[in-house]
Amino acid sequence: MSLAEAGGRVLAEDLEASAPLPGFDYSAMDGYAVHSGAFLGIGPWAFVLRGESRAGAAAPPLAPNSVCRVFTGAPIPGGADAVVMQEEVTRDGELARFTALPATGAHIRRRGEDLAEGAMALKRGTRLNPFQIGLAAAVDRSELLVARRPRVTILCTGEELRSPGTPAVPGSIPDSNGPSLAALVASAGGAPNVASRIGDDMAATEQALRAALKGSDVLITVGGVSVGEHDLVRAALSTVGAQLDFWKVAVRPGKPLVFGRFEQTLILGLPGNPVSAQLTFALFGMPLLRAMQGDRRPLPPRGQARLQSALRHTPGRTGFYRAQLQGDLAVTAANQASGSAASLALADALLIAPAHSTGFAAGESVEMIRLVEL
Repeated sequence: MSLAEAGGRVLAEDLEASAPLPGFDYSAMDGYAVHSGAFLGIGPWAFVLRGESRAGAAAPPLAPNSVCRVFTGAPIPGGADAVVMQEEVTRDGELARFTALPATGAHIRRRGEDLAEGAMALKRGTRLNPFQIGLAAAVDRSELLVARRPRVTILCTGEELRSPGTPAVPGSIPDSNGPSLAALVASAGGAPNVASRIGDDMAATEQALRAALKGSDVLITVGGVSVGEHDLVRAALSTVGAQLDFWKVAVRPGKPLVFGRFEQTLILGLPGNPVSAQLTFALFGMPLLRAMQGDRRPLPPRGQARLQSALRHTPGRTGFYRAQLQGDLAVTAANQASGSAASLALADALLIAPAHSTGFAAGESVEMIRLVEL
């Protein structure tokens, strides 16, 4: 892909420097290129100014017992071994006067000091950020080999769902999971496709699953994986021939989570409550998509925050609590219900309570995941 398109993608090749970086010695300052060995005796010293070196042009050689005007980014003239900043030099016509001995190598960026020829610039599996795109350009690459985006089909289930913005009928709710999950898939480097929603009908569910499995690297189902009479997805997956590896995870929110596969397609069955669906996908689905692309760091980094108030936790499952950050303080959301989309939308971080924990006192430090770093 071109560099303009490669941001956020995962590098699928080792990127080596085909030439030294930088490619030549150049000046880090506007000033005067000098040969330090010409500064004899006790100063001050005066030298005739001869020549000029500008960025984008070849430098003239340094004439004996002279100095050369040089600008930032310009090549160092042959024979020069230091640059003296212009603020430290006084001019008298074509005569440049110096009051201090220059240090050899001062203000010179050496050829290859960033990267030697053949050195590793970026490793395969790097998720490319804007600064790494800049490095790829600096080593003279216009295109990069990146991992293909996993094709992800999102299938939301439930008789109660309707498209946001459509007329409401009694008992209906707007589908918030489809748009949110599509955005999370795209953020993790996947190519999302939100399939048509289905109601609570076994035959329709099986038909929709068969269609969704075709051409998908990952199938995400939403809802229907719990134990209610209308939770049909897990049974329908078995009927169409999917192998289910596990059902239920010891986290809160989001206990009912199905993972399986059908031929080459991976399947992630999420619970239906908005917070449960979106958080379980953030915790399990996004690392899965990144690992499928060869990302060397598929898991989000974890940090620490200090609790503004006490956090109570029931042992048994690892808890992920929504919170806002105020500096190094974490303010836990009052509403931690699995249906509270507002509390998740307004949160900055997930505070992590280990499964064995009973909670934390105010002022204690807790582990967290920043939502922007998912």
